[in-house]
Amino acid sequence: MTEKSSTPDDSFHVFDTTLRDGAQREGINLTVADKLTIARHLDDFGVGFIEGGWPGANPRDTEFFARAAAEITFKNAQLVAFGATRRPNAKAADDPQVNALLASGAPVVTLVAKSHDRHVELALRTTLDENVEMVRDTVSYLRSQGRRVFVDCEHFFDGYRANPEYAKAVVRAAAEAGADVVVLCDTNGGMLPAQVQAVVATVAADTGARLGIHAQDDTGCAVANTLAAVDAGATHVQCTANGYGERVGNANLFPVVAALELKYDKRVLPQGALRDMTRVSHAIAEVVNLAPSTHQPYVGVSAFAHKAGLHASAIKVDPDLYQHIDPELVGNRIRMLVSDMAGRASIELKGKELGLDLGGDRELVGRVVERVKERELRGYTYEAADASFELLLREELRGRDGGAGAQQYFRTESWRAITEDRPDGTHANEATVKVWAKGERIVATAEGNGPVNALDRALRVGLEQIYPQLAKLELVDYKVRILEGKHGTSSTTRVLISTADGEGEWSTVGVADNVIAASWQALEDAVTYGLLRAGVEPAP
Repeated sequence: MTEKSSTPDDSFHVFDTTLRDGAQREGINLTVADKLTIARHLDDFGVGFIEGGWPGANPRDTEFFARAAAEITFKNAQLVAFGATRRPNAKAADDPQVNALLASGAPVVTLVAKSHDRHVELALRTTLDENVEMVRDTVSYLRSQGRRVFVDCEHFFDGYRANPEYAKAVVRAAAEAGADVVVLCDTNGGMLPAQVQAVVATVAADTGARLGIHAQDDTGCAVANTLAAVDAGATHVQCTANGYGERVGNANLFPVVAALELKYDKRVLPQGALRDMTRVSHAIAEVVNLAPSTHQPYVGVSAFAHKAGLHASAIKVDPDLYQHIDPELVGNRIRMLVSDMAGRASIELKGKELGLDLGGDRELVGRVVERVKERELRGYTYEAADASFELLLREELRGRDGGAGAQQYFRTESWRAITEDRPDGTHANEATVKVWAKGERIVATAEGNGPVNALDRALRVGLEQIYPQLAKLELVDYKVRILEGKHGTSSTTRVLISTADGEGEWSTVGVADNVIAASWQALEDAVTYGLLRAGVEPAP
């Protein structure tokens, strides 16, 4: 079902094929429910067309189209069914696969067609003339049944290189039969931007057809190739969310759309939708169960992260000096990374980001800079552990303001972790912690699936008697790195822990000469920061 669209007019198409081409990425296996969820995200974002899959080719895609029709009211997008031209020496009206496209109920159909002469003869095992007739007949039939038709010319650029006149003949046949757009596909992903631009411009001039572009990323140029095609006159771009796709992937929807809106000044999304881009990118990554790429352009958490002190000094004066756009335009934000490269400006900006007013206190900022550099020399890293840095900064602020220094909800007396190797080959892990909180000595013991998990559980089980807010905390990630040192098991160890409370997530760091001691430091910070987030007052 489709409501009246609020998207821009039909002069330029943003076409998403995450549910079909993107789902061919190694490691992605979408259920029908997953596909419905992604379709909703894409529709909310404002793409014009969502290719849902190949109905009739597999039960999952057939079910998707049936459920999408019943369960989703599209606000911006039209649903597209994907399929192939009819079989050789047959009629489109009699082809079961073609009729399955009609049965899907999708208002738009994308047909994949051969445009490379060798593929026609070797893969389809038919003549070049019959292939052209297959394109013409299938498009005409679907048009007569009231469907809008796009034609994907598979392997077009390779076919154009081998036999340009035949490749153009397929384009003409599709356009003359009523295809709204003929899409030139770089199926093998081997093209470069200048080549794409030249071919698209020539084909547009020679055929008069409305052209689109579908670029794979095997040369790392899919986004650039897509934009080069737009420069040459293409008005239809096919992309996938986060660049998911076969082999190394497809043209990434998000940098393509951001470039069109912000660099080309083309309105290709509903007003204001671009600000939702980072959220949509990460939401789709969650559905496909792949970690969002931290360094993805525009939407990655590192896309507007600044580490060098020189950058921070300039950004303090004017953020545009080291950023090509305002990150809020795409729903992202500036992040200041605190490291041994940090200068005063980095610390001041990071404090502001954390909501802490350093009040222009040069002495305090200087102490923090030196402390960060000294600790990073020992192996700590704060660019990946914002929570530990905030605790360090709050400690300095409390000391400056006459407080007792570190934010302290509890004091550790001792801890112990034991791993027992049993005769049957299994292991038992048990930890005991002894802490003081609000004048009370607490001894707690717990088991876990490893010594660190056992320590985490023992600490929280013990402290929950005093701080019930800790019941919501969960350790969600744990990373260990052996740093430069002597060698082997005597090296310095750094541990990074991520913790969540159902509303947010934070990271803490610990460094020691053994992994359990480093883990304990990170756990102490994680629990302390969790209590701080919960608004709990520190122990007197």
